[in-house]
Amino acid sequence: MGGKYKITGDKYPRMRQNRGRRRLALAVVASVAVLGLLGWGTLQLIDVFTGGAKAGAADTAADCKASPSPSASATQPVKALPKPGQITVNVLNATPRSGLAKSTADELKKRGFKIGEVGNATKEYDKKVKGPGLLLGAKAAAETALPVLATQLAGAELKTDARTKPAEVDLVLGTGFKKLAKKEDADKALTTLAKPAPAPSQTKKGC
Repeated sequence: MGGKYKITGDKYPRMRQNRGRRRLALAVVASVAVLGLLGWGTLQLIDVFTGGAKAGAADTAADCKASPSPSASATQPVKALPKPGQITVNVLNATPRSGLAKSTADELKKRGFKIGEVGNATKEYDKKVKGPGLLLGAKAAAETALPVLATQLAGAELKTDARTKPAEVDLVLGTGFKKLAKKEDADKALTTLAKPAPAPSQTKKGC
C-alpha cells in the first residue's frame, strides 16, 4: 500500500467486533436465565399459597363428611309423664255458678283421672280466678301432673304450692270457665306432650 502509511510484518491488527458480540450474547442469555428463575419461583410461591388453601378446604370438607351431625331423629331424654289414672284431681268451684265442680269432675273421671275433693274453692281463690281455671300442685308436679291436667283445659294458669304429694293437684274453676277442652283435642295434646323433644343438630364450625 503506497502513501504515508505502510504495513510491515506478517501480523495484522484484529477486529474487536466479535468480542463485543459475545459479551452481548452472554448478557442476553444470563438475563433470560434470571427471568426464568424468577418466573419459576413466582409460580412455586403461588402454588404454595393457593395449594395450601385448597388443601385446608379439602381437609375441612373431609372432616365434615367424616363427622356428620347427629340425626334429627335423635331425641333428648325427658321425664316420664304420669297417666291420667295416676293423678288425683280436686275440682273446686271459684265461680257463683252452682254444680259446676261436680259436672267437671264427672267429665274428668270419664277421661281417666282420679277424682278427690269436689266442692267450692277456699276464700283465697273464691271469685278471684279471672281466667278459665287455675291448676295448683307441688313443685315436683310442675313438669309431670300439672302439664297433663293442663291438656284438659286450654288457657289454665299453672301454679305450685307447698304441698308434698306431686300426684294430687287442684283444678280451681275460674269465672272465665266455659267447658273442658274437647276430648279429641285433649288426647292429641297428651300425645304431643308425651313425645320427647328432638335433640338440636350439632355441626362443626365451618361445615
